[in-house]
Amino acid sequence: MMKRITNIKKLNLIANTIRQDVVKMLYEAKSGHSAGSIGLADIYTALYFSVLYHDPQKPDWPDRDRHVLSNGHVCPVLYATLANAGYFPKKELMTLRKLGSRLQGHPHRGTLPGIENSSGPLGQGLSQAVGMALVAKAEQKKWRVYCMVSDGEQQEGQIWEAAMLAAKYKLGNLTVIMDRNNIQIDGYTEEVVPLEPLTEKYRAFGWHVIDVDGHNIKQIIDACNESRAVYERPTIIIAHTIPGKAVSFMEHRFEWHGKPPSKEDMDKALAELENVRKLIEEEEI
Repeated sequence: MMKRITNIKKLNLIANTIRQDVVKMLYEAKSGHSAGSIGLADIYTALYFSVLYHDPQKPDWPDRDRHVLSNGHVCPVLYATLANAGYFPKKELMTLRKLGSRLQGHPHRGTLPGIENSSGPLGQGLSQAVGMALVAKAEQKKWRVYCMVSDGEQQEGQIWEAAMLAAKYKLGNLTVIMDRNNIQIDGYTEEVVPLEPLTEKYRAFGWHVIDVDGHNIKQIIDACNESRAVYERPTIIIAHTIPGKAVSFMEHRFEWHGKPPSKEDMDKALAELENVRKLIEEEEI
C-alpha cells in the first residue's frame, strides 16, 4: 500500500512538481485544459499521497479506495499525479493526447493503471460514484469512494439526481470534492448560470458540507479525515481554488480553461513554478 506522507512541505513540493509536469504535458500535446488541471495539483497531491488507501504496484487491489474523476478534461493533473505516485513511468506523460497513447484527452478505464472510470460527458461522474458507493455499502466493504466534480457541472440536472440518491441511501462512504474555481469554458460560472449558495443547497439535499481552501493541503487532508467520521450522510468538500494557481498569467482567467501553453508560455510558467519551489524549500510558503 502507498506510504502516506504527512510532511506538508514535502507535499507542497510534490504539488509543484505535478504543476510543472502538467505544463510540459500540455505544451507537448499542443492541446488540453490548463487552468483547471494546474489549479487541482494540491488536491490531487493530498488525495494520492496522504488520503487514499491505494497501491500503485497493485492498481486493482480489491480493498483500495476508488477515485472517480467526473470532469474528465482535467485528466492531465490525474495522469501527472499517478505517474509521480508510481503507477507508470513519468516519461509517458509526454504522450498525452497523441495517437496510440494510453493518456487520452479524457480518462478511459482499462487503458491506464489507476483509472477507475471513463469520463467525458460532464455531470455523470457523481452518478458513477454513487453506484460504486452503493455496492460497497451493500457488500459491507471498508473502501471509500472519492469523486472529483467541477463547479460548472452543478449546472447539470443529473448531478442533483445523484445527490438526492446519495442522501436517500445515507452513503457515508462517499466523499465528493468540488473544484470551486468559478470558471467554465464560456466564462465565469456566476455569469453563465449562477450556482450560489452551494453550501446551503447541498445541506438542504441532506449532505455534510465542508468548505476549504483548495490550495491548503492540510485543510484538504483534515476535511477528508472529517468525512470518514460521518456515517449517515455523504460528504461534499467545496474546495475553493484558483484556476491556473501559481502561474500568474493563467490565474483567474477563464480563457485558459481549454487552452494549452505556447513555448513562450511554458518557459514563463516553468520559471514561475521554479521560483515557487525555491520558496517552498526555504519554507517561506
